[in-house]
Amino acid sequence: MTGRTHDAIAFASLVTVAAVSPPEHLNVATATAAIVGNIIGATLPDIDQSTNRLWDFLPGRDFIGKLFLPLFLGHRNLTHSLLGVFLVYHGLGFVLPRILNPVYVEINIIYAAMMIGYVSHLLGDAVTKEGLPLLFPFRWRFGFPPISALRITTGKWIENIVILPGTAAYVFWFIGNHHGDFVKLLKLISEG
Repeated sequence: MTGRTHDAIAFASLVTVAAVSPPEHLNVATATAAIVGNIIGATLPDIDQSTNRLWDFLPGRDFIGKLFLPLFLGHRNLTHSLLGVFLVYHGLGFVLPRILNPVYVEINIIYAAMMIGYVSHLLGDAVTKEGLPLLFPFRWRFGFPPISALRITTGKWIENIVILPGTAAYVFWFIGNHHGDFVKLLKLISEG
């Protein structure tokens, strides 16, 4: 999947989870950071590529990239596996409390938003012909449907004409059918 499709699926996933399982407390800073964190989470599995947008935000990105890119062992390997999910989950659990101020933001909400983005990226890639090496370091690839010939090709017409617009349509439909839940979320933000 392309980056914009991953971003759209991540946002749709975040909207769905926010309505189905709303937080008890929410303020503007947390809501904003959760949306940004969700997109970062959706971008994170592709950090194994030098073209990933996240590299652009690092000072000395060329030097850091040369050091760290080989550790990912190529595209769609470690970062697209269950081991990668485990490492990111624990890595974020360690890093976020050290860089975010709990006085201003609910760290757990941002943490959850980032993981929703990360997992949604993997689910999106699971429907592509390449599949996912979920059991990395084993080379077996998994996808849906199980027959790779029935899966989509990244960046081709099904993604651009069906999946991306379908995801946008889903967000509008979902918000329309759960507008009461979103009104409650907006009240939480205004009270927070």
